[in-house]
Amino acid sequence: MSGRSSLLDRRALFTTGAAAALLAATGASAGEPPRRGGRLRLALSGATRQDDWVQGDGLFMQVARQGLVFDTLTEVAGNGILKGELATVWQASGDARQWQFDLRPEVQFHDGSPLTAGDVVMSLQRVLPEADVSAKGALQVQITLPQANPGLPLLLSEPRYVIRPAHAPEDGIGTGLYRLRRFSAGRQVLAERVETHYKDGTAGWFDMVELVSLPARNARAQALTEQLVDAADLPARPRFRERSDVALQADSNGGITVLSNALRQPPNPGRQAPMDNLRAPERWWFG
Repeated sequence: MSGRSSLLDRRALFTTGAAAALLAATGASAGEPPRRGGRLRLALSGATRQDDWVQGDGLFMQVARQGLVFDTLTEVAGNGILKGELATVWQASGDARQWQFDLRPEVQFHDGSPLTAGDVVMSLQRVLPEADVSAKGALQVQITLPQANPGLPLLLSEPRYVIRPAHAPEDGIGTGLYRLRRFSAGRQVLAERVETHYKDGTAGWFDMVELVSLPARNARAQALTEQLVDAADLPARPRFRERSDVALQADSNGGITVLSNALRQPPNPGRQAPMDNLRAPERWWFG
């Protein structure tokens, strides 16, 4: 659902080795088996009318990219463990400068085109300009860095490293669990669940996800009060503290994620807010 992501703190979090604390679910309902269905509605801050699928770093577009439409080579799972997403395995040279990633086979973009190493090369060249990124086969990519970086696989799980199709890099076409149905910059994103996906049975429990941009915190609070949305990111002292139908979770920026008690989250021993790595829409479900 909604919440304020510690986007500016993420780099420090990664470098301190605290990745196991990402995507915590402390405080909201958890533990029930996921079930498919329903429409998740998030009221989020941070959107602008200049947003598109390449630029726009507010919470709204970050969730739209990484939580819905696109995938990355790696991801921090709900249990805090780094694992492959579009990459299945990777290995590094002894000096941690040269990395090889093998890609998941038979993955398709939402327009039906297959994922290839060329798509990954194009995507990463845009955000790793000092690295040499090259294809070593249809499903194998090599990254040579100017200096050693043992943390590269963890770095590549961040939202700026999403993988885009080489033939349409600026469109909202990804390999994620949700296909874009409507996009209005600074206003709304509506996405529907891909019918078949390599994450079937493990993630993506909602049939539809809607992100609504409400810049005013009072408007987000009102939308939640009237049950027009299922969650919202709010300041640290919202008026919901005495309500029994919502759960409140503090984030690292001093704000609050307010969640409907109808939502469920995977159990997790971590301590971070549930949206810290932006993947709540693909991991939560209705109870």
